[in-house]
Amino acid sequence: MSRLPLLGPDELNAEQRALYEAITGGPRSTGPQLFALTDPGGRLNGPFNAMLFSPRLGQALQALGSAIRYATELPPRVGEMAVLVVATAWDCDFERYAHEPLARAAGLTEPEIRALREGADPRFPDPAERAAWSAARTLAAPAAPGVLDESWYAAARDALGERTLFDLSTLVGYYATLALQLRLFGVGLPAARHVGGLG
Repeated sequence: MSRLPLLGPDELNAEQRALYEAITGGPRSTGPQLFALTDPGGRLNGPFNAMLFSPRLGQALQALGSAIRYATELPPRVGEMAVLVVATAWDCDFERYAHEPLARAAGLTEPEIRALREGADPRFPDPAERAAWSAARTLAAPAAPGVLDESWYAAARDALGERTLFDLSTLVGYYATLALQLRLFGVGLPAARHVGGLG
């Protein structure tokens, strides 16, 4: 049960309405809809309802998520793999619920998705995907001394390049933020599972 009230469209002030429209009318609302952005009453699902309680910061956060989903050069398989790594690191059911269908649509196989859910090595055959998985897993895990040392960075940079590392670290940080907020506000899975897109 969510600790925050679910705000209906008719309860929103002007700033909240602008954020609501950015979420429901932006790129998340186009293309394949693999989970619903809103419930049957028009209230936002997942992390988006919480954003309405701080609409200025929520607007920046949703814009970052939109850019991560739609304006990076990360291949869809890599992006969805990294989200599922974060979901496992944070034990976030909502991120799994929202992104496992997106991962399938991006071409991840059932054994790969199962391995990611279990925190196991998905054994990606592609070297760049293996490197991205390793980097995402390291970034999503609690810091340990020496984990991000120069040798780790050099290996990750050589395998992925600086731009991909920047995009990947931003994605991991964004979805970790959502997982934290979902946990803080007690946001569970929607009662009725519809279709749409998170991020």
